Amino acid sequence: MLCGITAMLLTPLAIGQVAQPATPASQVLWYDNPAQNWEAEALPIGNGRLGAMIFGAADKETIQINEDSLWLGNEKDTGMYQNLGEFEVALPRAKPVTNYRRELDISRAVHTVTYTSDGVTFRREAFASFPDQVMVFRFTADKPGSHSGTLTFKDGHDAKPVIAPNRLTATGILQNGLQYESQILVINDGGTLAATPAGITFQNVTSLTLMAGAGTDYLNQRDKGWRTGEAPHRKVTEQLDRAAKRTYAALLAEHLKDYQELFNRVRLDTGKTDAAIAALPTSKRLDNYKQANVKDLELEVLLYQHARYLMISSSRDRLPANLQGLWNNNNNPPWRSDYHTDVNVQMNYWFVDQANLSECFRPLAEWLYSVIPVRRDDTKREFGTKRGWMTRSENGVFGGASYIWVPGDAAWVAQNIWDHYAFTLDKEYLRTRAYPIIKELCEFWEDSLKEGPGGKLISPESVSPEHGPKAQGNSYEQQLVYDLFTNYIEASQALNVDAEYRKKIMALRDRLLGPQIGKWGQLQEWMADLDDPKEDHRHLSHLIAVHPGRQISPLTTPKFAEAAKVSMNARGDGANGWSRAWKISIWARLHDGNRSYKILNGMVRGQFTQNLFDQCPPFQIDGNFGYAAGVCEMLVQSHMGFIHLLPALPDAWPTGSVKGLRARGGFEVDMAWADCKLTSVTVRSLTGKACQVRYGGKTAEQTMKPGTVIRLRGDLSRY
Repeated sequence: MLCGITAMLLTPLAIGQVAQPATPASQVLWYDNPAQNWEAEALPIGNGRLGAMIFGAADKETIQINEDSLWLGNEKDTGMYQNLGEFEVALPRAKPVTNYRRELDISRAVHTVTYTSDGVTFRREAFASFPDQVMVFRFTADKPGSHSGTLTFKDGHDAKPVIAPNRLTATGILQNGLQYESQILVINDGGTLAATPAGITFQNVTSLTLMAGAGTDYLNQRDKGWRTGEAPHRKVTEQLDRAAKRTYAALLAEHLKDYQELFNRVRLDTGKTDAAIAALPTSKRLDNYKQANVKDLELEVLLYQHARYLMISSSRDRLPANLQGLWNNNNNPPWRSDYHTDVNVQMNYWFVDQANLSECFRPLAEWLYSVIPVRRDDTKREFGTKRGWMTRSENGVFGGASYIWVPGDAAWVAQNIWDHYAFTLDKEYLRTRAYPIIKELCEFWEDSLKEGPGGKLISPESVSPEHGPKAQGNSYEQQLVYDLFTNYIEASQALNVDAEYRKKIMALRDRLLGPQIGKWGQLQEWMADLDDPKEDHRHLSHLIAVHPGRQISPLTTPKFAEAAKVSMNARGDGANGWSRAWKISIWARLHDGNRSYKILNGMVRGQFTQNLFDQCPPFQIDGNFGYAAGVCEMLVQSHMGFIHLLPALPDAWPTGSVKGLRARGGFEVDMAWADCKLTSVTVRSLTGKACQVRYGGKTAEQTMKPGTVIRLRGDLSRY
């Protein structure tokens, strides 16, 4: 028997149990029962690379874990994201449990379970630390020696754990040769630990701390064979051993400092919920929300901030958030849990910069940059192209892709790539990542466009994603190429490079076939007038020019904006999760806040499970992220070259405030409103670019320097 590493974490969870300020109802998920179902009830934590889903039963804590690079596949095969494994902490309880509470405080990114049994109050805390690259699970009680039980681990690919008295280690190799390892380090205060064939037992422990680490030998560099060249054992061991030398209090404090620096940037208040409703468990709040006469404005804000929590937890310096973000308990997950490029991965990142989480965007750019060489070779082999690349709609982490070729998909991801620069004005990022990607795609389309009726340039025969016939000049690609060329022109001007090629792209853009209005007043999905007014398909590919593009706006192209409304009315307000979320943003761009809110309201009523995961169905995180994008678009828009305040404020949010939203051009915006009217706004310039602020029909131009702060009244006059 072994007493464990007691000296490293001597004190019980006194520091973790210091009274915390009451968390607002818009920042906490809580339940009065344990989770039974992974998809609908278990709660997620993550540090961008490592993730866990926690169930919280009193007698047996179950924790399913992931590592974001644990992927099957290669350059020929998309592969699929994999389950890393699951561990259980069996805690037999002879007495009934009372005062049970399970919660996820998204303002702290800490999961907590508390309950009482046999007169003892038990507490668990869990968090995933980005600074320390470990997940920490802490079990304490208000009576010494109250924990006895067994820790067991089941590897997701049946690797047999090596069991030491204070550490479980599972090492394996996937079918594609990817090496992986997971470790759980056990630290006890008091009592004893012992290794058994099944796992690690602990007896009469006052506090128990589990630290989970994992890694693979994945590397996002094709020229190095997608591998680091080293098994992950050394790095995982070093991360855990380094963390174990610090106190729990220090680990928690560092985690909070790191996480809250991101999360606390944005505060949103759209009105208060009745205290009795706000005090209910989250599952009951969702049930209540479905009642016609019940309002829960703080639940709507919770869903927005929850999306920010999920993004911080699933996209930090490694791979981007996939179809399920970071969390997956299945080795054959729906749609591979991959990077779908016909709307889904784009939707994941629409809101990131606007919600002041620009750091979380970089994994998308780095992933795309890493797989382009494979896509370039495959495109040349398949189509004989000389320049540029295309992708299929399903994509993995080694460059492999599957499903159908859709030429516009690459330009759509490049739209995200440009938008990140538009928000940050990061010239180094533009020079090394965005500009090369955008220019190469311009070359592809320069070679691919064909002359159509009236000398207009049209795209080759292709599909409007997952809908309709193959045809030339479909609106999906026409609109995306327009945006691609526009973004290239602005990028080359920003870098002051390639002036001659810029002129060529400007000339090509002027010749593109533009949006068309059809026989029933709709915005056409194809060059030919083929749209069926009874079609309510989930994809809205011919409306990219409204959102996330900038070709159609009520302010500049009112006739096309009206045609877009006709098409949106035909599609209806229903559909699956991500489609509903997209509709919130499109109606916001059409300046109809009440319609946006109607769809948002319907989404809350029918699209989210108890743990606030969006259901496509099944679970897809794009709906969570798309919901947040819609809220941002209702409050602030900046895609037309100025900061447009409250362009789609609904009647349901008559009074409120927001702090910390970002606008293109390197601006940060705080504002307040009352009786559905702007009362004040503060704009901070992060880069020194001049800005225009628009509210209602009035525009105010402001000259600014880096760090300048301007404060305006509701009529846009200066304080």
